[in-house]
Amino acid sequence: MWGRADKAVKLLERNIPSFLRMSRGVGPKVSRRLCSKPQEESSVQPRGRPVLRVPGHKPTDWEKKCLLWAGHFKKPEDIPEVVSIDTIRAAQTTLRVKFSYVMIALTIVGCIVMVIRGKQAVKRHESLTSINLEKKAQWKEEATQNQQIGTIMAVQMYFPRTAC
Repeated sequence: MWGRADKAVKLLERNIPSFLRMSRGVGPKVSRRLCSKPQEESSVQPRGRPVLRVPGHKPTDWEKKCLLWAGHFKKPEDIPEVVSIDTIRAAQTTLRVKFSYVMIALTIVGCIVMVIRGKQAVKRHESLTSINLEKKAQWKEEATQNQQIGTIMAVQMYFPRTAC
């Protein structure tokens, strides 16, 4: 019974274009590729991450400062020659969180200061509208002065003073 089904599958495979066919050695049965165990030592390595040959990492000066600021070590002398990458990443994450807390606090303080200054400006009867009206009045006055100076100069140019 199965012999006929296999022959039918082979006949049908002839009519399927090559790019749609299953790879060789894999029939219409269930593929167990996902269930197989990975090879122990693969020579192919992913592009994204380099392989660390040493179990630790020699921290740079900046990484040492990060370790100190994050509180992983108390003094610079306490930091060993070789530190695990996970410790450095944990310190950097801690610093990111601390930095974000500082930024949140500064934002809140800035908002409070702006509210206080705004209320003081309202008490002095200062508003953007009044400031803009004052500026426009000043510009208009300057424009009329420049226009008057321009007309005086034009008159002097066309009618020069004659010596008596």
